[in-house]
Amino acid sequence: MRVVRFGVGVIAISAGVVAVATAGAGSAAAGVPLIQIDQGRIGMSLSHDETAAVAGGPAPAVISMFVPVSKMGAGLQPDTAIYKDERGGVHASLRQVMSEAADHPDGSVVVYFNAPGTRGGRVLDVYQNWTEPGR
Repeated sequence: MRVVRFGVGVIAISAGVVAVATAGAGSAAAGVPLIQIDQGRIGMSLSHDETAAVAGGPAPAVISMFVPVSKMGAGLQPDTAIYKDERGGVHASLRQVMSEAADHPDGSVVVYFNAPGTRGGRVLDVYQNWTEPGR
């Protein structure tokens, strides 16, 4: 029951963040919800326009006020410009990870919120996606 409540709450928060962030984008866009109960996480797949809108808005800063960088994970593309240390630690803010994806013509992100006690204690995971070179 705890996971179900967590899932419903995070989907509502995620949908709210995307709705607020994309409200000024002039489209009726909304992220695609992703539910992976067996992996203890739920999230949203954002389009390029949604990624750019969220990256340029207040959401990364607001999320970072509640989720410290040490509790975030980032799945970076092989050609990323973001520094990753020898232990795999990513040295970038949520805004930097999302903005780098938004700087590619087909760049997007998938954002997952993890259930407590899963994923090595990470609360949030962000995965970059793109195939075309950045600007």
